[in-house]
Amino acid sequence: MTGKGQGFGFGLGKMKELAEAFKKAQQVQEGAKRLQEELEQMEIEGEAGNGLVKVIVSGNQEPKRVEISPDALNEGAEVLSDLVAAAMKDAYNKSTATMRERMEDLTSGLELPGF
Repeated sequence: MTGKGQGFGFGLGKMKELAEAFKKAQQVQEGAKRLQEELEQMEIEGEAGNGLVKVIVSGNQEPKRVEISPDALNEGAEVLSDLVAAAMKDAYNKSTATMRERMEDLTSGLELPGF
């Protein structure tokens, strides 16, 4: 390979590509900011025991509230604890899946390394 006239390979075409890449990155950044706001407002419900216990979290896994059916109280503390844990896990899984889907939508069509 000769070093003559090679430079860093940044001809005018490359500069244009770079400018496009920056523009796309800026759009993704704006989209990500909107997505973060959307996720904060979302309510995603996890449940256990056929709805005896429901856990509601935001789209970014922030706990919002827990709803416990009066019938669940008859199950006893140990079972109730298991139901709450299972509902939390369900809500978390749904929330992370939602976040992943939204991020994929946001970055689709972009060739970004690591996504």
